[in-house]
Amino acid sequence: MNFNIESKDNKTIIQVQAEKLDTHIAPALKSELVVISGKGEKNIILDMQKCLYCDSSGFSAILVANRLCKNAGGLFVICGLSEAVERLITISQLDTVLTITDTVEDAEKLI
Repeated sequence: MNFNIESKDNKTIIQVQAEKLDTHIAPALKSELVVISGKGEKNIILDMQKCLYCDSSGFSAILVANRLCKNAGGLFVICGLSEAVERLITISQLDTVLTITDTVEDAEKLI
């Protein structure tokens, strides 16, 4: 399994278990996000602590999550970014669109 998904209180926490969020894994993440959103969840935390690399399809899945939460009136938070992934997010200026924290605990405090 590439993800651990845990629902607690008013949020769902998705932990990416793979080292790469790329074309092999991103479509499955998008599907999970649509299912979670379809169940009425509007607050999602994506824990990327174990993920060392993210390509454009991974960022596409992240932006889908952000849009789904925003449209539902909730909050999408991404946390635990590796230095390489954080650099790509900054270069692509996604840091201006996404809510980013260091830890899941910090993300939970925002929700």
